[in-house]
Amino acid sequence: MSRFYTIDAANERLPDVRAVLERLRDERRALVELRDEAATRVEALRGAGVVGRAAESEPDAADLERWFREDPDLRAIRLRMQGLVDQMQAAVTELVDWDVTLRDIETGLVDFPALASGRQIWLCWRLGEGSIEWWHELEDGFAGRERLADLT
Repeated sequence: MSRFYTIDAANERLPDVRAVLERLRDERRALVELRDEAATRVEALRGAGVVGRAAESEPDAADLERWFREDPDLRAIRLRMQGLVDQMQAAVTELVDWDVTLRDIETGLVDFPALASGRQIWLCWRLGEGSIEWWHELEDGFAGRERLADLT
């Protein structure tokens, strides 16, 4: 960890972190939708016998690559997916630059490195919570988090 947050500094960073996490969550959902759209398109192409192997056999990586290259709809989906992945990588880089550790995109769970009585801890926060009110030891996860009021 290159920096440690005070509780006040972490709370000051929350509006920026919240915006990035909401964007990441939305982009992840859009990516899942595109994945499902691509799978539906592949099944339609296979079922129609337009591409590749028989509909009863599973396509291999070479089949999928060829389909994504040759089918205009799949090519467009792939480009949209790559754009989302690029945006998500940029968002994660923002968090890394702030020394905020992303734990889960869907719930918007993050940890801020901090010091308490000379030992390293995580200040724990997730989307939907107001301010930072939780912490946990480095080796503990979300299940081990405790209220800041109980921090000794």
